[in-house]
Amino acid sequence: MKIQFILFVLSLGFITACAPQKEITTKDQLYAITWQLEYMSGPRIAFEGLFPDKKPEITFNKTTSEVTGNNSCNGYSAKYTLNGKSISFGEPGPSTMMYCGEGEPQFLAMIKKINGYSFDANGKLNLMINEVTMLRFKKLQK
Repeated sequence: MKIQFILFVLSLGFITACAPQKEITTKDQLYAITWQLEYMSGPRIAFEGLFPDKKPEITFNKTTSEVTGNNSCNGYSAKYTLNGKSISFGEPGPSTMMYCGEGEPQFLAMIKKINGYSFDANGKLNLMINEVTMLRFKKLQK
């Protein structure tokens, strides 16, 4: 009887350990949050040099499939498409045309290349090219 109980407990532990783990986050975490850029891969200019005064921010609208925000200086809006863990951004809509340094064109060029997204263990949003994080956003506390 004891051996059967021990085998049962071990089997239950093995089954639980091998069961697929539920994904920590879902795409619904994208919505109702303003995301602020905190990291950008690629440019040869340091992140703080690209965005010395204000960091880009984006907000995803689930109903309209549009992302809005700013590129650190000018307003930004574009359509986006989600398919599983894939994401793509359309051409940005019209915005004001103030020049605020090299950060804005770098951000716009990068977001056009994005094809995936994920959330890390800290709840940060990673926008990726294939499996490589190119843009990382934190939740903006308002």
